[in-house]
Amino acid sequence: MRKKDDTLRATLLSLARTVADTEGIEAVNIRSIANKAGIASGTVYNYFSNKDEILLALTEEYWKQILLEMKTKITADSFCSQLQDIFSFLKERIDQSAGKLMNSLGNVEAAGQVRMTSMQTELEDALIQCMEQDAAVRKDIWNETFTKKQFARFIMMNMVMLLKACEPDITFFIMMIKRTIY
Repeated sequence: MRKKDDTLRATLLSLARTVADTEGIEAVNIRSIANKAGIASGTVYNYFSNKDEILLALTEEYWKQILLEMKTKITADSFCSQLQDIFSFLKERIDQSAGKLMNSLGNVEAAGQVRMTSMQTELEDALIQCMEQDAAVRKDIWNETFTKKQFARFIMMNMVMLLKACEPDITFFIMMIKRTIY
């Protein structure tokens, strides 16, 4: 069996992203990507078994990039202000193209959720880091049954739920967090 070329895989994903951005997600398919790459369709199948796998890889790549970008864009001083900024940042990205990608994963939604676990863990770790940078967060609230990790997971899960529900305002959610940690 031939060794797969990571550079070719990255090229194929880049071409798929271009097709999705310019022609729409429905235009992404093995044949169009192969044509744009100047290779046989069978070569693309060496890297992706079908369109859904390509879309899943695009979604995963997109979220990795979003989380990297988010770390540089969120600069507020207080944890709750950072949460508001994180929510707005993620909402904007979902409204742009991440939401279209995620909605296109109907056939592989379960696989997508499994692969997105690492992204959620990364977001939770970023939330913990933000909490730790806010000197106003009470230190006496954390113990073995109420940990920063559990609280970050609670926040992340609720933010995801609010984003999925297309909530325009998270003022109540932020107020609950303020009353808990300050």
